[in-house]
Amino acid sequence: QVQLVESGGGLVQAGGSLRLSCAASGSIFGRYFMGWYRQPPGKQRELVAAVTSGGGTIYTDSVKDRFTISRDNRRNTLYLQMSSLKAEDTAVYYCKVVIGVYDYWGQGTQVTVSS
Repeated sequence: QVQLVESGGGLVQAGGSLRLSCAASGSIFGRYFMGWYRQPPGKQRELVAAVTSGGGTIYTDSVKDRFTISRDNRRNTLYLQMSSLKAEDTAVYYCKVVIGVYDYWGQGTQVTVSS
């Protein structure tokens, strides 16, 4: 079993910054995919950014040059530094880990950007 705990969400004005963290614990071993997803109100969940098992990074177009994903392998922690936030970034942000054939999700953290 893997447990994921997200933190760092909150209310911020447009143009501001936030850093999300996702701490993973449990049966973590080897290389694995870690990513941030978000679900805006009334919309489907979407991929925001991810670090692949090979160490590469993926960003959705709308956050490129504004968000930076990073990973601390020793602490099994994933970060998402979000800058130049926009109202359309408002969503619940979820952390996801894929180990083998299993997907694990965190409980989500709310990010609200006021315009």
